Amino acid sequence: MNKQNLQKQNFHILVIDDDQKLRLLLKQFLENNGFRVSDAEDTIKAKKIMESLIFDLLVVDIMMPGQNGLEFLKEIRQSNSIPTLMLTAMSNPEDRLDGLEYGADDYMTKPFEPRELLLRIQNILKRYTSNFIKSKDINNTRFGPFLFNQKSLNLYKNNIPVHLTTSEQKLLNCFCLLPNKAFTREDINISLGGTMESRSIDVAIARIRRKIEEDQRYPIYLQTVRGIGWMLQTHDDKIDNE
Repeated sequence: MNKQNLQKQNFHILVIDDDQKLRLLLKQFLENNGFRVSDAEDTIKAKKIMESLIFDLLVVDIMMPGQNGLEFLKEIRQSNSIPTLMLTAMSNPEDRLDGLEYGADDYMTKPFEPRELLLRIQNILKRYTSNFIKSKDINNTRFGPFLFNQKSLNLYKNNIPVHLTTSEQKLLNCFCLLPNKAFTREDINISLGGTMESRSIDVAIARIRRKIEEDQRYPIYLQTVRGIGWMLQTHDDKIDNE
């Protein structure tokens, strides 16, 4: 996969750095090279942004006030495998090892050449995308042109990321854990640990359908099962629809 193909994927990068000048320069440079870019000055703002947006890669500075980059990476690695490149002004090899130990995909020491950063980002995304496409991981659920990864909670259509909110991710994951099985509201409520009320379930299902169905009136994937609830259908078997 070459640079042009990577750009066509419209990858979304989140840059987290308390140095405003550097952060904005990186944002402009990466946007000029075909990426979508969001930025945050600290990990608190970054986590808030990540609640509503899905990113393909994080660029994270280590030395930041409050929660530093390593602490942030350690925290998100508990539930998210998003590729991450760490930045730091420290040259101590132990710092680099800490970053890699916590799950960083690569590591760059400031100051650095923007071109080198771009090449490292492209290599990470190339490797990640290639592994994703080739993967036969049981955590992947396929339906039509869509693929949902239960580990990252990311949805793809023909290998292109589809944005889902956190609540939509959790609900779709519920269905993907047991595809082709009908779920009642109670089943969903139990599966989600009681975090989503009935009305919220209806709203989330409607939103997911807008993103995966050609005609929401006649869904072929996230279907309504009369007298029961809903199911994610991944094959051509017929069911009794509403």
